[in-house]
Amino acid sequence: MSADISYTTEELAKILKISKLTVYDLIKKGELPAYRVGKQMRVDASDLEAYKARSRSLAPGTVPIEPAPAYPSKPAVPGLQTSLVITGQDVSLDILAKHIERQAPSLRPLRAYVGSLDSLISMYRGEADIVSTHLLDGDTGEYNLPYIRKLLTGYSLIVMNLVSRSAGLYVQEGNPKQLSGWSDLRTPGLRIANREKGSGARVLLDEQLRLHGIPCRQLIGYEQELSNHLSVAGKVATGEADFGVGIEKAAHMVGGVEFIPLVQERYDLVMLKKPENLPWIEEVIQIVQSESFHRELRPIQGYDLSQTGRILFEN
Repeated sequence: MSADISYTTEELAKILKISKLTVYDLIKKGELPAYRVGKQMRVDASDLEAYKARSRSLAPGTVPIEPAPAYPSKPAVPGLQTSLVITGQDVSLDILAKHIERQAPSLRPLRAYVGSLDSLISMYRGEADIVSTHLLDGDTGEYNLPYIRKLLTGYSLIVMNLVSRSAGLYVQEGNPKQLSGWSDLRTPGLRIANREKGSGARVLLDEQLRLHGIPCRQLIGYEQELSNHLSVAGKVATGEADFGVGIEKAAHMVGGVEFIPLVQERYDLVMLKKPENLPWIEEVIQIVQSESFHRELRPIQGYDLSQTGRILFEN
């Protein structure tokens, strides 16, 4: 019966007690044969058992999964597609993956829904190829580059803008708490629907609280974390929270929520310029700069495409 059983990457991560990014890393290395069914990658149970058996034979009595090295080499296998792990949660990344599949058949995009800071850390660990990030440095007012320079010191890389987005506050319809800016978050008794640590929205909130001298513990619900913009907007819509921080697009997808724009954030892509990456990096750049890609992004509310495809940093 095992021949009829297959697992998604999420199921494999739970079975092996590893992260989904590590599962993708094993697929990229060819250690776990995988195939696509619709939008999902699947691994047959027989291939999983074969992998576990190989791991046990190499190190009897040990756990079959070992941590990936900080910067592993992932040579392409002749005749096979090159797998690209793309991290981030924005729909623009799903559209990018679709264009890569259509316009670059030698590439196989694998989507990992990881927050901005964790995305950069996954790139440092060698687990991701194209990472997205929207991290505000409150002291300089600059997005992304201060974090990239700190976390990826010594790496040759390229940073390209994907989109710019309006970010701000979700409030209940009618804005009963009369919130209009960051300084209003010092109002006593405010309930927040908060994002997880490392997400761009969480970093934006924490930086603004720091700059405005507002203690985070003053916000009721600060320690309770949600994993995406829609969940935050939903909590506000149902009255479980007075406000949340997120992007404009999610507010238009959830009824009963108003959006207060406060910043225009840059949502950038980071790619490491290893020699084996250069051919596919050029293909990805051409796709992001193409009119066909822009045409699909234009109807999405809250996107600014004025810098889409622009190379912001390269070394």
